[in-house]
Amino acid sequence: MGEAIVFGVIASSALVLGALVGARVQFPKRVLAAMLAFAAGALITALTFEMFEDSYEQGGIWRAVVGLAVGAVVFPLVSMGLDRMAEGHRKDDHGSEKLDTDAAARDAAASPASVSGAAGLALLAAATLDGIPENLVLGVSLTEGSGGIALLAAIFAANFPEALVGSASLRAQGRSNAFILGIWTICAVLLVFAVVIGAGPLSSSTPETLSLPLAFAAGAVLAALADTIMPEAYEHGGPTVALSTAAGFGLSFFLATL
Repeated sequence: MGEAIVFGVIASSALVLGALVGARVQFPKRVLAAMLAFAAGALITALTFEMFEDSYEQGGIWRAVVGLAVGAVVFPLVSMGLDRMAEGHRKDDHGSEKLDTDAAARDAAASPASVSGAAGLALLAAATLDGIPENLVLGVSLTEGSGGIALLAAIFAANFPEALVGSASLRAQGRSNAFILGIWTICAVLLVFAVVIGAGPLSSSTPETLSLPLAFAAGAVLAALADTIMPEAYEHGGPTVALSTAAGFGLSFFLATL
């Protein structure tokens, strides 16, 4: 159990570190875009080799496909709900949609680290929806003798830029540092518990049972990549983010083969 807590803290600490940096330091948009693209590459490796493939091998094609579809549906729904929450927050702050639009435009022009829309809350949703199944699997891997080092590295590499850029976006929307650090810390604590649960109650689960959260995580990650992470990276970094994406994929794949 101690090992599970250590792994969980290491994996989740990237969220808190990213939130601290994103809430306090301004980065050029291209740097943030490169970080997001790197995270996207790492997540592509994770969802392919650590999630969907394992789900297919443990539960068969139908469980894998159903879980993937559910994850791909849930993430956009959650993301849209968070978008509406963020829009309501901005309207409350500025009094009207017209003033909100003008203020958002001024914020975007003034802050080199700002990102469009409710990217901060969407990235928080992505980190939570794909993070919980990922960390459950990380916990299970500790009981199987595989060590989970590759998955741990992939989770850490993806968590840090997601939290950093998400925090920068929330700050640009006028959220306080206390709010930003609070919600990312809550997310980190949930993910630590997920690792502990994976190494404890779920460690004796059947492969068919484990295949469902694996596939769900793959679907949520895939939806997050298509809906938020890669569009945000390309919008602010342009075609040059391709190299960062490839670097994230290559490093994560290398770690997965160790």
